[in-house]
Amino acid sequence: MENVKIKEEFLNQALFLSRGAEVLPGGVEELAYKLQKSKEENKPLRIKLGMDPSRPDLHLGHTVVMRKIKQFQDLGHKIILIVGGGTAMIGDPSGKSDTRPSLTKEQVEENAKTYFEQISKVVDVDKAEIRNNSEWLFNLNFVDMLKLASKVTVAQIMTRDDFAKRYAENRPISVHEFFYPLMQAYDSVVVDSDIELGGTDQRFNNLLGREIQTAYGKEHPQMVMLLPLLEGTDGIVKMSKSFPEHCISLTDSPKDMYGKLMSISDNLIVKYFALLTEISNEELNQIEEQLKTTNPRDLKMKLAYTITEMYNGKTAADEAQDNFIKVVQNKEIPDDIPQVKINDDISLLDFISNFDKSLSRGEIKRLAQAGALKINSEKKTNPNFVITKSSLPVIVQYGKRKFVKGI
Repeated sequence: MENVKIKEEFLNQALFLSRGAEVLPGGVEELAYKLQKSKEENKPLRIKLGMDPSRPDLHLGHTVVMRKIKQFQDLGHKIILIVGGGTAMIGDPSGKSDTRPSLTKEQVEENAKTYFEQISKVVDVDKAEIRNNSEWLFNLNFVDMLKLASKVTVAQIMTRDDFAKRYAENRPISVHEFFYPLMQAYDSVVVDSDIELGGTDQRFNNLLGREIQTAYGKEHPQMVMLLPLLEGTDGIVKMSKSFPEHCISLTDSPKDMYGKLMSISDNLIVKYFALLTEISNEELNQIEEQLKTTNPRDLKMKLAYTITEMYNGKTAADEAQDNFIKVVQNKEIPDDIPQVKINDDISLLDFISNFDKSLSRGEIKRLAQAGALKINSEKKTNPNFVITKSSLPVIVQYGKRKFVKGI
């Protein structure tokens, strides 16, 4: 890279692509050099993104890195989407305090079915190179695995915060977990990636990909772009399907997506705009200024509408916003409440649990404790309150936006 003059065009591209990201090694300047060299050689960069189908649904947190890879795609580079059919059977130990349960081949395949339908809401899947790392990982023999394992030391593996912490706390670490970062790194060798994207929790895994590529003879190993992890609506815990009450899934209905976005912490407004929308830096600065004088609710409504429209279309976003204004702001009851036949006396807990399988009984109890369960607009803090046949019909509300009518 020495003595190479970087053209302004590619420096601007690199600045655009690196917004919100940590670029390693070399930062924006090395990224600009890679972009310029790619153009001069008429050879699109190969941009890698790996996804383990440990759960069937994707959420807005996943779209942070997906949107970044789409920016590379829009500039004409080749994106490689790797489904972790092999790695998911171990499970990524990143950030985990215990050994993750291994998935079966059947579970992986089932979870992966809906992935590309959801990913296509962000990237052009038809123009992507789609690979499943089971293609090559399942074909490695024992000698191949020993050769791969010889490329890294135990000391290197133990520099990972999660492994080091578990070791210090005498928590068990299974030997097979050490192979996860090696297998993910080997993916970079097979697909010959030039840049790998991931969340900040993937720092060790992605940087190891550089080392393994070098060990297998790649002259110019991949760069790494690390994107911030997105907090859930509570503003504290990383967005995850493990915390459904704070998670906004791509499969959520437009009304739920809009409503959940309206419930985010005020301190997340700017971050959500920056990571989840196409807003310019100038507009982002304006929003930061507006927050000093404007009701945060107004900016949340803009954010909620923008994101809901992106994934569901204008008509659905209009309906979701109208519903929110009616149900939450004006505290009216929506017109399209689903109806459920009640044949016998039933507890409020059982009634909601039977109707909405997405909620656990524990979550319903927490809603009751928070005063978020109502029957005919009257709060019920006891989840075991009995709905009698003689009291029908009743309108049950759980949470701010969910209603069901018992008849």
